[in-house]
This record gives sequence, C-alpha cells and structure tokens, in this order.
Amino acid sequence: MERRKALKLVGLAGTAALFPQMYLKAAMPAAENNPIWENAWKNLGKFNAQRYQFRYVEPVKKLPKVFIYGDSISIGYTEYVRQSLLGKACVYRLHENGGASKDFISKMETFRKGMFQPFLEGGWDFEWDIIHFNVGLHDLKYLFNGKLDKVKGEQNVTLKEYKENIAKIIDYLQSTYPKAKLIFATTTPVPEGEPGRIKGDEVKYNNMALSELKKHSNIIINDLYTFSQAIIEKYAEGPGNVHYTPTGQRLQGIEVARVIAKELDVIPNPCPSVESILLEFKQYEKKTGNKQTVIIH
Repeated sequence: MERRKALKLVGLAGTAALFPQMYLKAAMPAAENNPIWENAWKNLGKFNAQRYQFRYVEPVKKLPKVFIYGDSISIGYTEYVRQSLLGKACVYRLHENGGASKDFISKMETFRKGMFQPFLEGGWDFEWDIIHFNVGLHDLKYLFNGKLDKVKGEQNVTLKEYKENIAKIIDYLQSTYPKAKLIFATTTPVPEGEPGRIKGDEVKYNNMALSELKKHSNIIINDLYTFSQAIIEKYAEGPGNVHYTPTGQRLQGIEVARVIAKELDVIPNPCPSVESILLEFKQYEKKTGNKQTVIIH
C-alpha cells in the first residue's frame, strides 16, 4: 500500500508545482521575536548560519512545535515538511547531521541546553508536541580510516549495540519530553553498489528497531523505508547513492508532513514545487554569502 502511494506521489510530483508559494505564507499568527533565541540558535552550530534548512525559525505561540531528528536524508526533506505545515506547526530540526544512534542523546542534550530554559537564560520554555526521529544509516555503515569502506572497514554500530541504543533513546525521549508524541521513521533503502553500506542491512536494523518499539505502543511508526523504495528507484542522487534528488526529497517531505499532520489533526498544505524551494535556497545563499553544501555519509 505504501509503495503504491509513493508511486502515485511520483506521478503527481509536478501537480503541486502549480500552487504559488505565496499561497502558503498567507495569514499566519504572529511570531515571537526574541534576539536571545536567535543569537543562541546561530551559536548552536555552524550550519545554522550557512544552510537554509538550518535557518532560525521564530516560534509562533499558538502553533504546535515539531522537532525532526535525523541524518542527511532528513536534512533533504526538512524544508518540504516545513512548507507543507506552514501555518499549521512550527517545524524545527537538529542543528547538525544526527549521525549514529550512539550520538543521539548527547546531540539532543546539546540542542536542549543551547536553546531551552533553565540552561539558556530567557530561552525557550515551550514543549515539543511531536518529535519525529530516525537513526540507522550511520549505524550500519562500514568505516576504514574515517571513510566509507565496506571491504576494509568495520561497522560503526553493531546490530546488538543498535538495539541497546534504541532502548536508551526511547527511555531518554519519554523521560525528557513526556508530553511529546513520538514518531519513529524507519531507515531508508540502501541501494546496490553503495560504497560503505551493504544492501539489506537496513532491513535488519529496521527490524531490530521495530522489535524494540513493539514494547511502546504509543510510539507511531512512519515506514519511510517502504515508502522510499519507489522513490530511490527513480530519484536517487546517483548509482549506489543513499541520497535523493530534490524531487525525491520533496516526495519524502510530503509523506513525513502527512504523518505528522495526522497526529496533529491538521490538513497539510499543498507542498510547493522543487523550483520554488530551490529559489529560496539561492536567495538565502545570496543574503548570507554561503552556498549549500551536501552533508553526506
């Protein structure tokens, strides 16, 4: 069913491009302007001042707050989620690439202590309504001298360690953010010929995560792996590449926004076209003097 849905979305990819970007930015509640928050955000990580997906987003008091934790796949779809939920939710993401499961808690704590009270005087005091999270692609990769190499390298996080880390992540999220609804996204496909990953390992790691998540019926599963199988066939960034072209990222963003919107009980906006989003990227680059760089691996 999800695979058919993905194929349908591929076929409709150009349809929503007809909706003007200005349609999505009409009549929003007033944002809360606070220089303390913006300065803290810029100091949190180097990407926050360089890349459009990591730009500062002013909180809107009346809107639910959504947090995305993930690797470069999530970085790719972040802006499409944000635009699909514009005026419906404030969508934030981790200030860097989420990396492997062993890094999850420390990175979340860096973010929390950098932006929220009581750690930041006068910082954010709201709570997350939704936390959409994923780890996996950085766990199952093989590294040799810090580079992807599935021939000479060792796996970054073993399957056993991954299971243990998932349990720790769930405990951390439930204890630190007890009011947040949690959505776990399965790890997206690994294609044949990927230099540092073995096709099929993502299935093993997903199954291991899902076995742990069975203990927590309140956590929503976003099966992004199944959904993305059709997407990667047509919109992979290149042969043997786990990343997606902007069109693929957009389709994933629409799906992630749909899952989040369902939990928020709102209707997502028609997602802007790839062209309109890329134009915003370029305008941001011109304003900041920085160019978009791809965070890979």
